[in-house]
Amino acid sequence: MNYLQERNEMLTGRFDEAFLFAHNIHRDQRRKGTSIRYISHLMQVSAIVVEYGGDEDQAIAALLHDAAEDQGGEPTLDEIRRRFGSGVAQIVFDCTDSWTEAKPDWKPRKEAYIAAMRARSQRSMLVSLADNTHNSEAIMSDFAMIGDRVWERFAGGAAGTRWYYSALVDVFEERLPGPLTNRLKRAIRGFDHV
Repeated sequence: MNYLQERNEMLTGRFDEAFLFAHNIHRDQRRKGTSIRYISHLMQVSAIVVEYGGDEDQAIAALLHDAAEDQGGEPTLDEIRRRFGSGVAQIVFDCTDSWTEAKPDWKPRKEAYIAAMRARSQRSMLVSLADNTHNSEAIMSDFAMIGDRVWERFAGGAAGTRWYYSALVDVFEERLPGPLTNRLKRAIRGFDHV
């Protein structure tokens, strides 16, 4: 389904439960280098998924896409599977680039994520695309306000972060072309200069 098609599916109590679960496990987390509560990112990603035609499982996975990566690894993924089903858990798995608290080195981890994304289902790709769109729009906004200081927040620095988002665009243009991929490209152009 694309975002121009009519969506009739309602979000049910499962979505409400997922929101509370996400809020509880990310309660003390902030956005990288800011005082912004992390739940705002999860709400934005879920909203983008819904706007662009995602179903309830995808909207729930968007709320939980960082839960295993940031809050407990595989035991958290098992809890997500138990509470919200294997479809949601698969999307969360597909969107996770690290399973340990001490994350592996940045560049190999991002290269592996990009390579894996090429083989992911379009259901998972929509959630990843929404996540990366919101992240890149936040970077664009912060870059406009504070300039190059924004890169201090990122392990890849300016060059690495720009490389990563450009490589993701290549994957999304190939596998999930359309308005949301174009939105990601516009955001990247907002911070892609020397």
